[in-house]
Amino acid sequence: MNIHEYQAKEILKSFGVRVQEGILAETPEQAVQAAQKLKQDFNSDWVVVKAQIHAGGRGKGGGVKLAKNHDEVLQRATDIIGMQLVTPQTGPEGKKVNKVLVAQDVYYPGESETKEFYVSVLLDRAKGRNIIMYSTEGGMDIEEVAEKTPHLIFKEEVDPKAGLQGFQARKIAFNLGLSGAAHKDMVKFISALYKAYDTIDASLFEINPVLKTSDDKILAVDAKVNFDENALYRHPDYAALRDVTEEDPTEVEAGESNLNYVKLDGNVGCMVNGAGLAMATMDIIKLAGGEPANFLDVGGTANAETVKAGFNIILKDPNVKAILINIFGGIVRCDRVAQGVIDAYQEIGNIPVPIIVRLQGTNAAEAKKLIDDSGLQVYSAILLKEAAELVTKVLKG
Repeated sequence: MNIHEYQAKEILKSFGVRVQEGILAETPEQAVQAAQKLKQDFNSDWVVVKAQIHAGGRGKGGGVKLAKNHDEVLQRATDIIGMQLVTPQTGPEGKKVNKVLVAQDVYYPGESETKEFYVSVLLDRAKGRNIIMYSTEGGMDIEEVAEKTPHLIFKEEVDPKAGLQGFQARKIAFNLGLSGAAHKDMVKFISALYKAYDTIDASLFEINPVLKTSDDKILAVDAKVNFDENALYRHPDYAALRDVTEEDPTEVEAGESNLNYVKLDGNVGCMVNGAGLAMATMDIIKLAGGEPANFLDVGGTANAETVKAGFNIILKDPNVKAILINIFGGIVRCDRVAQGVIDAYQEIGNIPVPIIVRLQGTNAAEAKKLIDDSGLQVYSAILLKEAAELVTKVLKG
């Protein structure tokens, strides 16, 4: 589960991580009020207006703007709120901006130069350990740094039994070239950041940039936090931060029906029980000359209700030219699934695309007979090869 920058910063603050302060605004007028409050708190007219969407690269897309006075705040917020922000992570369709974070100016002049770093915490699944990844080259071009100068990316593994050790935090600060007060503050920053990551069951923290200010303070200018959804039951307060307006509506609807659904760009809708079988089904669709329009796992207890919900979700995609249902009857009986397909078909009414149903396992022959005798525009198969041939046939029309 992803959350917004302003939500991520509130979580980091609760663990003692210093962040760039800001106030959320949903209208240009609220943005001006936020700037006025920040003026009182930090004695600066300069603020940054930052679009709040679940995607990185906002600055490159025009979603992060500096404002030097309240008139500019009003103009910047007017331009950003309601815009369709396109970044390298949104795809060409972009995302609509519904709110902005009005944040304090942290690049103020002082005794030393400001410096941007990159810090992230994530799980290395191959090693079964969390790692802290960091670089002296923070900012908008971190992907280019990783591609062209990978030697500037450092990694620190954390032993899960011992946790982050003090010497590791000091090593990170040293590798970032810090000394004196900035070194000490970075050690404190890294320690608090890792504690936050570990405590909330996150799957990713990405702080880009981490800023050394002109007076040697270390703080998070941006914050990306992803949660491990499997652990959210332990954190209902964080689960409540979910913003469904940032997610694909069909994926949200599928989740409400306990279906695992991911929309793709193809022309053949898939409905399968089991993630592994779903992946194999997508492969067979491509081999048959089609392109999968989705990943849809209805789980091991498929019935008429889940089949109906799956149909409704798949049919929302206008690109779908055929639907392949592939069920292995291990936990469930194939004849019950077949009856569920028939009942769902009749209840939904006219389904404008051909449906191929491949049922294998318990009572597969009985299931095929039920579908063949139903009189509906449904093609039945028992072997996966048969199903693939039927996909090819219906796509060619």
